[in-house]
Amino acid sequence: MITSTSNNQIKNIMTLNKKARERKAQRLFVVEGIRAVAEVPASLLHTIYYVEGFSSSADGAAFISEISAKAPSVPMEEVAKKVFDSMSDTVTPQGVLALVKMQDFTMEDVLGNGRPAHIVILESLQDPGNMGTIIRTAEGAGATGIIMNNTTVDLYSPKVVRSTMGSIFRVPHLVVSDLGATLTELKEKHGVSVYAAHLKGEKFYDEFDYSGPTAFMIGNEGNGLTDETAALATSYLKIPMEGQLESLNASVAASILMYEASRQRRCAFPLKTEV
Repeated sequence: MITSTSNNQIKNIMTLNKKARERKAQRLFVVEGIRAVAEVPASLLHTIYYVEGFSSSADGAAFISEISAKAPSVPMEEVAKKVFDSMSDTVTPQGVLALVKMQDFTMEDVLGNGRPAHIVILESLQDPGNMGTIIRTAEGAGATGIIMNNTTVDLYSPKVVRSTMGSIFRVPHLVVSDLGATLTELKEKHGVSVYAAHLKGEKFYDEFDYSGPTAFMIGNEGNGLTDETAALATSYLKIPMEGQLESLNASVAASILMYEASRQRRCAFPLKTEV
């Protein structure tokens, strides 16, 4: 049993919880909670830690048995309660956390590997909750992947990981250093139509045809898309709003657009107007 916060493994977990730079350098991140750890693919599990006494409970014994069968070579470490509390990022720890390996996705994965592309492109999104909601909704709406620039909130921060509810393992994603070059590649090489919700939009979002390769751009919560990025859109669209609102929350807007693409592909419903 690990009984000291001075243990190198424990200190490393604390560092990974706090520092995106270390997560990227080690290609590891932390996942907390019984259900969350159970959803991690066996090939991505690095090490599992559980609090003292956990293995004596019915739920704990069942969890350990399940993980042992699923990933028999993954190390498991028992940790003293005071140590576990110090390494946990949650207010009420469930007594289980894991070090998890980051996945490596390709552009082909994000494009759908033969399915019509349905991509969300994020520029400098900052709120972990928004990021997590978009990833989770992307899975539900059948999006093929997510592309984000390197000034977007870290995908592997504890708050983002928790809010994805496991979708982070199932939705292909890429972080790119040159978003403009990536947008150009999507349009010119892969035939993707790129849409931006924009004040200059002349048509509502449900007046476009998303049955072909499609990408939606979502910008920073406070500033929206930069002019340079918005200029690379194939088309501008708008979401109708009543009252005095000027815009919607980033994750809400992304959800509306993703589910419209999903609806069109699922139902083959005719468009309201000719495009």
